[in-house]
Amino acid sequence: MSLASPDDFARAFADAWGTRDARAIAALFAEDADFLTLTGAWAEGRDAIAETLSGELLGAFARARLVTGRGKRRSLAAGAAQVMQRYVLSGIVGADGRDAGRIGAILFATLIECDGGWQVVAAQFAAGT
Repeated sequence: MSLASPDDFARAFADAWGTRDARAIAALFAEDADFLTLTGAWAEGRDAIAETLSGELLGAFARARLVTGRGKRRSLAAGAAQVMQRYVLSGIVGADGRDAGRIGAILFATLIECDGGWQVVAAQFAAGT
C-alpha cells in the first residue's frame, strides 16, 4: 500500500495498530524495508515486519492503546521525507501478565516516493518522552 503523502503515515500506522492489523502496518513499508520495533526486534523486509508485529500485537501490545501526539515531517530531498511522530501507549502487558502502565514512544520513519505513492524504507519505534 502506498500513501498519497508522507503526512498520511502516522495516522495510517495508528489506525492499523488500533485494529491489531500487522499486515496493514507492514503494507506501509517497501518490500525491502527495515523496522526496529518498540521491543527492540529488528525486522528486515515486509514479510518479516508483518510476522514480528503480529507476535508483538498478540503479546505485549494485545491490549495496548496508541494515542497520537505531536508529529513533524521534514523533506530530505525530492522524493524523500522523514516523519517523526509521538505516541502514548497504555495497556501494555508486562512479562508477568500485569498492566505495565503508560509509556511515551516516538516513531521515526524515512519514506521515499515511488510509483503510486510513498512507502517507508526504514523506521524505528522507540520509547521516548
